[in-house]
Amino acid sequence: MQLQMEDMDLQRAIANAQPQLVESLSHVPEWLLMKAKCFLPHMDLSHVDGITGCKEKVLWLLDTLENAGPIIWKQFIQCVCMECSLPMDLEIELMSASGEGNLNQKQEAIAEASTQSPSPPTGLGRRRHGSNSHPNGKMSKQQRLDSAGRYRHLIIASVSQRYGNGRPAGAAVLGQAQPPAFSQAFVNLVIRQSKASRLKERADKPREDLAGMQEAEECVDTAVKVSDLFESVVSSGTTRVILLFGKPGMGKTMLMHRLCQKWAEGALPQFLFTFLFEFRQLNLISRKLTLKELLFDLVLQPEDSPDAVFQHLLENAQHMLFIFDGLDEFVGNIDQPSSPYVSPVLHRPMSISELFANFCFGRLLPGCTVLVTSRPKKLPNFLLSRADLLAEIWGFDHEKVEEYASHYFHQHSFKEQAIAHLKNNSKLLSMCLIPALCCIVCVCLEYLLRKRLSKVELPQTMTQFYIKMLLIFISKQQTEGTVNEDTQLNHHRTAILGLCDLALKGLEEKKIVFYVNDIPEHVKEFASLHGLLTVFEVKRSDSFPEAGHAFVHLSLQEFFAALNLMINNAVDGNYLKKKFSLKSKWTLKNEARTEFMENFHIFLSGLSSKECRTFLTQLAERNQVWVRDKQAAILQSLKKMAATNLTGPKIIELCHCTYETQDLELAQHVGSQLNFKYEFRNFRLTPLDVSALVFIINCGRDLTHLDFAGCPMELDCLEVLASCKNIERLRLTGGSITALGLTGLAQVFPNCLQLEEINLQDNRLRDQDMGKVIEMLSRVEKLKMIDLSHNDISVKSVLTLAKGATTCPNVTELHIRKDTIMIYFSGQPRRVLRSSNLRRSEHKKENAAQIRNLKLRLQDCSLNSQHAGEIAALLRGSAHFSEVDLSGNQLSDEGCRELAESLPEAHISKQLDVSNNQISVDGVCCLLNAVNTCLNVVEFEASLHHQTAILKFIGDREFASTHSRNISRSGDQSGGGESQKSVLSRKIRLTDSRFPTRDLDKLCTMLKKCSSVSELDLSNNALGDQGVGKLVGLLPELKAVNSLKLSGNQISLSAVFGLAQCLSALDHIKSIDISLGNTQSVHLTFWESVRNSSTRSAGKFPAHPQHLENDHCFRLRECTVSPEDMDTLCQILGKCTGLIELELSRNALSDQSIERLLISLPLLHSLKLLSIRNNKFSPNCTLLLANSLNLCERIREVEVRSSENAFLHLAGRIESQETSCRLTDCSIGQNEVEELCRILEQCGRLAELDLSGNQLGNEGLRCLLDRLLQVHVSRLLNLSHNKISQDGVLHLINTLSTYRNVTEVQVSLCSKAISLIKFTREDEPRKILRLTECNFQPEHLPKLFSLLQKCTNLTEYISTNNNMTTRAVEDLLQAVRKSLGTLRISIEEQWVRNESIASLLQMAVHPHGNVTEITISKDKGLLRVGMGFPHRMEKMESVVSRLNQCGLEAKHIHFLQKCTQLQELSWSHVDLNNAEEAMLAGVLLTLPTLRKFELTSSSVTPSRMGHLVAALQQCHAIEELNLGSLGLDDTAILMLVPGLHKMPLLKRLLLNNNNIGSEGCSHLAEALKSAPHMEEINLSHNKIEHAGLEKIAMLLPEMQNLKRVNLSSNSIGPAGGERLAEALARCRHFEELLLARNHVGDRTAARLSLSLPSMCHLKILHLQSNNIGSLGGTPLAKGLVECQQLEEISLSENSFGEGAIRTLSEGLPRFTRLRKMELKLCGISDGVSKHLALGFSRCPVIEEIILSWNSLGDEGALELATVLPRMARLRVLDLDNNRIAARGAKKLAEELATCCRIQVIRLWSNPVPKNIEESLTKQDARLHFSFF
Repeated sequence: MQLQMEDMDLQRAIANAQPQLVESLSHVPEWLLMKAKCFLPHMDLSHVDGITGCKEKVLWLLDTLENAGPIIWKQFIQCVCMECSLPMDLEIELMSASGEGNLNQKQEAIAEASTQSPSPPTGLGRRRHGSNSHPNGKMSKQQRLDSAGRYRHLIIASVSQRYGNGRPAGAAVLGQAQPPAFSQAFVNLVIRQSKASRLKERADKPREDLAGMQEAEECVDTAVKVSDLFESVVSSGTTRVILLFGKPGMGKTMLMHRLCQKWAEGALPQFLFTFLFEFRQLNLISRKLTLKELLFDLVLQPEDSPDAVFQHLLENAQHMLFIFDGLDEFVGNIDQPSSPYVSPVLHRPMSISELFANFCFGRLLPGCTVLVTSRPKKLPNFLLSRADLLAEIWGFDHEKVEEYASHYFHQHSFKEQAIAHLKNNSKLLSMCLIPALCCIVCVCLEYLLRKRLSKVELPQTMTQFYIKMLLIFISKQQTEGTVNEDTQLNHHRTAILGLCDLALKGLEEKKIVFYVNDIPEHVKEFASLHGLLTVFEVKRSDSFPEAGHAFVHLSLQEFFAALNLMINNAVDGNYLKKKFSLKSKWTLKNEARTEFMENFHIFLSGLSSKECRTFLTQLAERNQVWVRDKQAAILQSLKKMAATNLTGPKIIELCHCTYETQDLELAQHVGSQLNFKYEFRNFRLTPLDVSALVFIINCGRDLTHLDFAGCPMELDCLEVLASCKNIERLRLTGGSITALGLTGLAQVFPNCLQLEEINLQDNRLRDQDMGKVIEMLSRVEKLKMIDLSHNDISVKSVLTLAKGATTCPNVTELHIRKDTIMIYFSGQPRRVLRSSNLRRSEHKKENAAQIRNLKLRLQDCSLNSQHAGEIAALLRGSAHFSEVDLSGNQLSDEGCRELAESLPEAHISKQLDVSNNQISVDGVCCLLNAVNTCLNVVEFEASLHHQTAILKFIGDREFASTHSRNISRSGDQSGGGESQKSVLSRKIRLTDSRFPTRDLDKLCTMLKKCSSVSELDLSNNALGDQGVGKLVGLLPELKAVNSLKLSGNQISLSAVFGLAQCLSALDHIKSIDISLGNTQSVHLTFWESVRNSSTRSAGKFPAHPQHLENDHCFRLRECTVSPEDMDTLCQILGKCTGLIELELSRNALSDQSIERLLISLPLLHSLKLLSIRNNKFSPNCTLLLANSLNLCERIREVEVRSSENAFLHLAGRIESQETSCRLTDCSIGQNEVEELCRILEQCGRLAELDLSGNQLGNEGLRCLLDRLLQVHVSRLLNLSHNKISQDGVLHLINTLSTYRNVTEVQVSLCSKAISLIKFTREDEPRKILRLTECNFQPEHLPKLFSLLQKCTNLTEYISTNNNMTTRAVEDLLQAVRKSLGTLRISIEEQWVRNESIASLLQMAVHPHGNVTEITISKDKGLLRVGMGFPHRMEKMESVVSRLNQCGLEAKHIHFLQKCTQLQELSWSHVDLNNAEEAMLAGVLLTLPTLRKFELTSSSVTPSRMGHLVAALQQCHAIEELNLGSLGLDDTAILMLVPGLHKMPLLKRLLLNNNNIGSEGCSHLAEALKSAPHMEEINLSHNKIEHAGLEKIAMLLPEMQNLKRVNLSSNSIGPAGGERLAEALARCRHFEELLLARNHVGDRTAARLSLSLPSMCHLKILHLQSNNIGSLGGTPLAKGLVECQQLEEISLSENSFGEGAIRTLSEGLPRFTRLRKMELKLCGISDGVSKHLALGFSRCPVIEEIILSWNSLGDEGALELATVLPRMARLRVLDLDNNRIAARGAKKLAEELATCCRIQVIRLWSNPVPKNIEESLTKQDARLHFSFF
């Protein structure tokens, strides 16, 4: 029975383990086949060769062995266990089931194996027997198990003795052998698992799925227990590496000791063996070791069978834990093994670094678990990549600090007091989060509380705590109260100095373990007595154990090393700076890091504080000056470090150093240097780090931006941040903030009074957290923005946030788009609303101010129709919205319907956007219905193609204001029939939707209800002719419409005719604009008057004034119109009584179509303008257009340009008016002249004929001139640019003598090619001939002179650069003569500049008549001679007498005889020599009739000036004296004054461009008192200041005949300006006042505004560039309005402001004579352009408007273009250097086509594209885009 039971056990065991057994044996199929043949020698096993799969072979062989019987089967299983390397759990189970071993061994093995996690199979091989193995295999196996068990118990006992509860009292944190005060129970540390890349997959999941994800799947920096570190790593048969890192003092070493202790107690059953290696001891191993030596020599030798034990360890590696503590303390370099896939030889000696690396990479004991601890700053990259799990020790949290303190003070009566002291001091609590510092704080606190002081004052910094701890340790060994601290310090000074030397030497030599010989005896006794050094057993390979000493914590060694530098007499400031610089830590990465100096620089900084100065002075036995100098070196180094580029960790270290100094001045300097550099990336910050950071920020003066990205932080850090006063922006992104962190933020942030922005992107906030965000964080007083983007939210969160935003009073905007979440706040503190029972009337304004308009943007948030109800409820609520954007969702038609129904109850002031929501026509209709039902909807825009749907609103206040205005306007006219919904005008744009027929009917039904719509756009809907007809039929119902757009609807010419009929059917239609090109355009505009119930044949319309009914316009572009279609169109248009403009553009009209149109013109009774643009005309068609003058008597102007554009202007009534015909650039040649003349002969009222730019040539010109009498041109004939030569010029000259009504001929053969003939209807005695650059050759001159001789009535001949030589001029002067009258001859040639004055004068007396004028201008090369006929020769005796009187030579007799009648003598730019000067002075004395004398821009010396003045005194008839640009100063004026007294008839005195100052001006004023006839004074461009101007101002009112005063460009300031303005109030007779380019300012302008109304005759006023601003501009504009006689105003280069420009614009209609207005560089923008344009349009005679160098854009250009046709006399519009782009330029060109009188519109330096410029210039050459 027993045997049967064992067989059943074996069968069950094999059945359970079969998969694992098959897997293990499949690696050795040959061995299995060999054993099967041994156990079954008589069985044929050849069948196995036919099985291909390895596992199938194993299964077949196992089944065969099992079927052979239980005895063979059991023996086979025992053989497998003895010879194969099986997994330990499998081996134990098979051995137990097969009966191998005794019962007790089985139970123990099963107990151990039962705690193991199943391991995957390892590789199998031949089992290697130990040297001491028994010959019997079963006994060998048992022996190994026994030896391994005994070794395991030996290890457990050793660990328990060293780290267990029974060990000698030791510190929980600071070391092993410590004073009794440090004997504490272990307190668990906070450990967090770091982020893993495997969690990134959550970013790809849709929002709806995120809510269902498990927290464990996505946690980052997750809190874990120590046991979790091993359970979270799944065993895979490979070495598992766990990397545990933590900052100094976090308790890493103590945690490892605790871990070993717990293992010994059985808490980690998965590990059979645990080995702890400390790198600080491994540093002592210099020789190479084998693995066996590492385990047995350095840890513990087995009692017996070491080979067997070692073999057991090798076979059970997956159940072994190796701890390597303190990697950062290792002095060697650890590199990645060169061949990670090659297994090393187990017996090969290796260095410690090689052993460690091979452990980590699984080359030693593959499958084991390796736990490594280190500080974070020394982590090899290969180790980070190799680690299976990363975790960080965070030290204590608040609960664990309290737990630790409870254990520490558990025997003290002041336990609760101590704990409360810790909890109430935030800085102290931050320190205690580091376990090592927590212990030190408790030591100090215990010491102070024991003294029972009234006030417990703890140190402020870590350094001060260490100093305090040292003093306390010393004091505890003394009798209470017997010796003070200073005495104790002096007593132990030598030992302390020795300890400092030991610490520094150790750091410099990278040594932290010291032997007995390393430490002086007195130092060792002192340190051991006071618990500063710990003693432990040290092994160096196989040597005997030795005693090793180390500082209880590495930071303590750093403290004493830093103290050494500060008190060492051999260390000066320079050496200190060198040691403190820590270049590798602060700047350079490529230098070797100083080992074991994590806190060294912090202690140096702390020792530099003022509080440590006394302590250092006592230890160093030096004075405070010496200590202060050393401290100053450290402080200076810190200042320099603050100015460098630092990374985030380095900034934190700098903050720690600065905090340790407790130097506020240094902190302020560092804060100013670091401001806007606070960027921290991907490293953890402790509360102590944040405390140091806050200290620096609070010491700074500026607001700060903090940026933490990917930086794990505890809630304690956030509490510390709350004390930061100067944070303006805070970013906490890429972290792990959850609901708990959010609660912490909400509690601390209200204390940050300057905080405006919070960024919480990329955290772990979830749906359940979103409801808290707004309510909690909105309490921050100045908060303006929260960024919650890239958190784990769903649609539920979106709606939660939306609800929160509507209820929170200081939220101004919620913007959510996909993963982007932005919340904006008002940045103002929340107000407590008054209770409802208070009197509302008293607080109406206050409550109105509290109403905020929320922007709600929920874009691409996966909202569907199911969510529409919740959104509609939000809209119906009490919240007021400015914008609601729901675009990019899936609301569909049903959702839009719910939203539309909620709108009447909603408060939206701007717009609702539901674009891209999968809506159809039904959804559009639902939204369209809101236009009718919702009172404040002003615009609806929708497109099914683009999926846009936007409703725009007007705010409640604006709605109420508009409603009240409209009600007051309408009065009782509505009769109660109109509802409030018709108060507002609305716009509807339904474009790009392609409505089917059935949907169009539905749409029309909805549109009928929208009676208040003002603008309707139904473009691009493929409506066709039928659809357009339906919509046009709606117009009688749409009573308020003023714009209808039907573009892009694929209509034909039939629809055009239908639309044209609207002109006669609809009274209030303004214009119809149709284009049937590639992009069809249809636009109907209406007058803005609201129609009522009055009816006509086509609908119900009100009666309107007559002028509105006649204002209709029809424009048709890009449409092929046949002659028959033209007839139809004209018949339709003929029925329209109000058609004033007809435009046909780009229609490719044939000659026949145009002829039909012209024939129909008499039927268009109201037409004022017919324009045919961009239509190529044939020469015949051009003549047809010219003939229209004879077809329709109302035509006043026919203009055809470039054979492409034609404009016919018609008068309203048939009356006798002149007509004009302009056929420019129409290729009219000689062949067409005859027919053209025949047509023009029939027109008896032709005033102007313009044939410029054609191809007449000389012959065509002659033919035309021959029939000039029959053509009857009465004003102007323009033949410019007709390719004529000198012969043609002669033809033109001949008209002067041939035709009596020709008054002037002007010809130029230069590039301008001007050929003009001017006519007069009256007998005009004046005939003028102007010839420019005609390049006459010798053969032409006789003909020219002959023609001039025939023209006996010639009054003026002007020749400019016509190649006239001196000889030709002399011949000319001899040839011209007339019987009676005057003749002026002007010759302008280059040679005049080089001729002498005498030669020119001699030439001037050649004419036959008396010389009355001689003008010589050398700069222009001009010689002008005026003559009078008949010639009267003075008697020779009289001439000789005057010659003798003047002392002139006889050679001047002829000159004097010819110049007795000389009245004008003008010389310019001449340089007189002495002889010429004498002759000039003498000649003047002989000219009794001289009235005008000019000598300008010439050089005159003072002596010559005296001669000249003396001569002028004899010219008593002079009326005009011009001495400009002669450089006259005050002295010269003083010489001139006597001469002025002798000129009683002087009317004009011009002294401009001189150097006259105030003194000269005073003398001049005295002289002018005796000039009663003075009419003009020009003193511009001088240096007249206040004193001189005072004299002039006093004189002006007395000069009753003075009309023109020019004081421009002087030095007139505000004071002089005001004085002058006062005087002008009495100058009623002034006509011109020029004060440009002075500095009179606003006060003068304001004073002048009071004087202007009295200057009733003022015609010209120049005030440009006078520093006049808005203060003076507005009153000046009001004063100008009173001067209604003004013809020219220049206010350029003054910054008046918009108010003054508006005032001026309003007054412009009162300037009935204004011809020119200059407003250049006045800062005029589009804002005032409408007012200005309207004002100009009401100036009836305005000719020139200068608006260059302003800020006018397209809107301004559009306004000006609109009024151009109203300014009938406008010639020049200057818009240079503005901001007009293509749109504005095109509109100007369009309107310019209708304005034939405008000569030029200047648009230079405007942002018009070059191609547009060229196109517009070609269209109309009057548009100038160039500077010249």
